[in-house]
Amino acid sequence: MKKIIIPIFALLLVGFNLADSPLTKAERTRAIKEMNKSSQHLTKTVRGLSEAQLNFKMNPNSWSIAENTEHIALSESIIFEMLENLLKEPSNSNRRSEVNLSDDAVLGIITDRSNKIKTQKPFEPSGKYGTHEAALKAFKSKRKDNIKFIKKTQEDLRNRYAEFPFGTIDAYQLILFMSGHTERHTLQIEEIMAHADFPSK
Repeated sequence: MKKIIIPIFALLLVGFNLADSPLTKAERTRAIKEMNKSSQHLTKTVRGLSEAQLNFKMNPNSWSIAENTEHIALSESIIFEMLENLLKEPSNSNRRSEVNLSDDAVLGIITDRSNKIKTQKPFEPSGKYGTHEAALKAFKSKRKDNIKFIKKTQEDLRNRYAEFPFGTIDAYQLILFMSGHTERHTLQIEEIMAHADFPSK
């Protein structure tokens, strides 16, 4: 009887390890690197801009730099809430085959400015933070918390999933998507700054 029980117990342990796998060191390192890089790019890009520059619009229907910054801050919290909701569900390795995009592909899709994406209402800037400085501060604070999460989490992020119009991604890729989203709108800010009518000061 003992000879039967021991192999079964060993199989159960293997099954648990396969289904509930924490991030590898390389995955953790990459996520932290991407999140730091996009945060620093945004901070450097908007540093020292005047009110006129922050509120300049290329056309009446476009966002200003200040509105892009608010959108980034809103998205940082909302996307992380999406991740928290994913973690309330059990991990499921049986759905792994539904993830057809590589980590690089996910980053490429979200940072590609030629691919226009319609923003949903909760992500739209509305002056929630009051000032550009407050929005940037809220973003940096939340990004710091999110990096701390990635450094410490033992959750199985590879076997939990989020649905997007471009396909199914896993929870780890959602973190990369969040960082790539910051980069996307920082690139938009740079486009605004390169406009011929952008205020010189």
